[in-house]
Amino acid sequence: MAKSNTRGAFLALLAFAIYATHDVVVKLLGRDYSAVQILFFATLLGFPLATIILMRDRVSGNLRPRHPWWVLLRTGCIVTTALCAFYAFSVLPLAQTYAILFTMPLLVTLLAIPLLGETIGLHRGCAIAAGLCGVLIVLRPGAEPLSLGHGAALLAAATSSLGSVIVRKIGQDERSVVLLLYPMVANFFVLGLALPFVYRPMPLEHLGMMGIIAVFSLVAMLLTIAAYRMAEAVIVAPMQYSQMIWAAIFGWLVFGERADVWTWLGAGVIIASGLYIVGREARRNVSEHRPASQTRLRPEVGLMPRLLRRRDTRDGA
Repeated sequence: MAKSNTRGAFLALLAFAIYATHDVVVKLLGRDYSAVQILFFATLLGFPLATIILMRDRVSGNLRPRHPWWVLLRTGCIVTTALCAFYAFSVLPLAQTYAILFTMPLLVTLLAIPLLGETIGLHRGCAIAAGLCGVLIVLRPGAEPLSLGHGAALLAAATSSLGSVIVRKIGQDERSVVLLLYPMVANFFVLGLALPFVYRPMPLEHLGMMGIIAVFSLVAMLLTIAAYRMAEAVIVAPMQYSQMIWAAIFGWLVFGERADVWTWLGAGVIIASGLYIVGREARRNVSEHRPASQTRLRPEVGLMPRLLRRRDTRDGA
C-alpha cells in the first residue's frame, strides 16, 4: 500500500500542477476575452476528446435521466460554476481564487446535512466554522474592497459543492454518461446563445490556447482518477492544496502578483480545516457518504467527463 500511496500522491501532484497551468492560460486569455467566450471555445474544442472517452461507456440504457430535476439542478450548478470560476481566475490573483475555492470540502459537508441526511459532530462543526473564518480573513470585508470576482469565486465554490452532493445523492441510479453529457451540452448551448453579445475576434494562437485548456483539463482529470484508484483518498486529497504553491509561483513569475500575509493566513486556516475533516473521516469513517474526503478541490466546469465508468462515480464530483 505504501508504494501505491506514493505513486498516487505523485500522480495527484502532477495533475494539480497541470490544473494550475490550465488556470494560468485561463487568466491570460481573460485579459482579452470574456469568461463566456473562453469557456464556449474550450468546450467546443474539448468535444472530440470527450466523445472518445464517453464512447467507452458500456452501460446499456438511454440518455433519459431517472432524476430529471436533480440532473437539471446539477447541470445548472456546473454551468454557473464554470462561468464564475473562469471569471474569478481572470480578474482575481490566483492565490485568492484558490483560497476561496478551497472552501469546497467545508461547503460539501454542510450541504450533505439537508440533502443526504448526514450529521456532523462537534469536531467537524468546529473545523467548518474555522474554515469559514479563514474565508473572512482572506476577504477582509470592510478592510479591503470586495469585487465581483470575489463574489464569483464564492458562488463557484457553492455551486460546485452543491453539484458534488447531488452526484452522491443520485449517482448510483443515473448512468455516468447522463451525468457527464448534460453539463457539456448545456455549456455549449447556453454559452453559445450568449456568445454573440461578448464575442471578440481571436487570432489563431489564442484559439490554440483555448485548445490547451481542453487538453490540460483532460490530462489532469485522467491523472486525478488514476491517483484516486491507486492510493487512499486521505493520501491523495491533501495533494490538491499544492495548487496554492503553484499560485504563488505562477502569480509572481507570470502576472507579477504577490499574495499578502492575510491571504496566506486565511488560506492556511481553510486548508487546515479541510485537512482535519479529511483525516477525521478517514480515521473514524464518520460518514456513510464521506463527502469531504472524496471532494475534489477542482470545481467541475463541464469541459471534460469526470467519470469513465459507472463504478467510478465516486471519482467524479
